[in-house]
Amino acid sequence: MQQASKNKAGPAKNIVIAGGGFFGLYLAEQLALKGCQVTIFEKSQQLMSRASYVNQARVHNGYHYPRSILTALRSRLSFPRFVNEFRDCIDDDFAKYYLVAGSLSKVTGDQFLRFCQRIGAECDEAPASVKRLMNPALIDSVFTTREYAFDSHKLRDLMIERLSAANVRIVTDATVEKVRQYGDGLEVFTSISGQPETVYADHVFNCTYSRINYLLDGSGLALIPLRHEMTEMCLVDVPDEFKKMGLTLMCGPFFSVMPFPSAQLHSFSHVRYTPHNQWSDVASKSYEDPHIKYDQSPRQSAWGHMLRDAQRYVPGLSECQYQRSIWEVKTILPRSDSDDSRPILFRANHGLRGLHCVMGGKIDNIYDALHEIERLIELN
Repeated sequence: MQQASKNKAGPAKNIVIAGGGFFGLYLAEQLALKGCQVTIFEKSQQLMSRASYVNQARVHNGYHYPRSILTALRSRLSFPRFVNEFRDCIDDDFAKYYLVAGSLSKVTGDQFLRFCQRIGAECDEAPASVKRLMNPALIDSVFTTREYAFDSHKLRDLMIERLSAANVRIVTDATVEKVRQYGDGLEVFTSISGQPETVYADHVFNCTYSRINYLLDGSGLALIPLRHEMTEMCLVDVPDEFKKMGLTLMCGPFFSVMPFPSAQLHSFSHVRYTPHNQWSDVASKSYEDPHIKYDQSPRQSAWGHMLRDAQRYVPGLSECQYQRSIWEVKTILPRSDSDDSRPILFRANHGLRGLHCVMGGKIDNIYDALHEIERLIELN
C-alpha cells in the first residue's frame, strides 16, 4: 500500500480526490498549495470532459434564481471572483438579455426587476432594437443584464498548468471503487486501467458529481438522496443578429440560448425538453450507476421541440442551424425542485472519518465550500 511520507515538523496530509472535473481540480490545487500531497483519480481519459464541459457554460451572476435569494446572492459574490481568477477563460464579448414571458412565467417583469435591485445585479430595460426581435404578444419584459460564458477547454488547460505547478499527481482511466477506515486514515481501493491498486489517504474527497453514490455504495455507506436527469444540450449556429447575444427566457418551462465558447457555437437548452429521463438514488432500491445508464440511454434529439417553442417567443431563432448535441447526466439535490436553488453539497466525514462528499450545481459553487474544506483539513 502506498503511503505519504510524514515529516517531524508537521505531517503533510495525503489527499485523494475522486473525480477530475473542475471541482476536483480546483480543490486539489488549493490543498496542494497548503502543503498537502494530492492525487486525483479520474475515470475518463481526459479531465473536465463530462459535466464540467456539457453545460450552458454560463458564469452565473444571480439572475437565474429569482425564487432563491440565497443562491442568487452567492452567485453575485462568486461572479467577480471567478471572472477575475479565470479572465483568460471568459467570453464577455456579447450582450446578455433576460426575457420575462407574459404567461406561464413564475415571475413578472416588475418582480424580476425588483429582484435584481435587491441582489444588486445590473438590470436595465433593453434597447428598442432588441425588443423588436421579440414577440410582444408573448414577452412581457426584456432586460439588459451582465452575464458571461466560460471556455471549458481553456479552463481545463489552465487548471492542468496550475496543477503541474502545484505538484498534484493526476491519474486518468482510474476509478476510486471503495474506501474503508485504516488506522487514523483511509484505505482507498482504486482501479487504474483495469488493474487494482490500493493507496492510503488522510482524506478522500468524493467529487464525482453524478457518481458520488457509486463510491458510497461500493463502500457499504448510506447513499445521499440525489436526482439524476439524462440531458441534451444542443449546439447551434445562430442567425447573425444573435451572434453576439445571449438570451434567457424566465422563469418557467422556457429556453436559453448562450454562447458556447469551446465550440464557437451557441448552446440551446429548454427546461421542458433538455431533460430526457430521470431517476433517483434512494436507500429503498438498488443503486444504479449513472454512467452505465448514460451509455445505455438512446440519443433521440428533442431539437425540433425546442426550436418550435422558442421561435414563438423570438421568431428570428427559427433560422438557427442545428450542428450537434452533447449529452450528460445532470445531478440535482431534491430540494432544488421546490425553489430552483442550487445549493452546494458538502458532507464532511460521511460514514467514515476523512471521507468527504462535495458537489455543486454550477461551476463557481466551489467558492462556497472552499473555506469550510480548508478549515476541515487544518483541524484534522
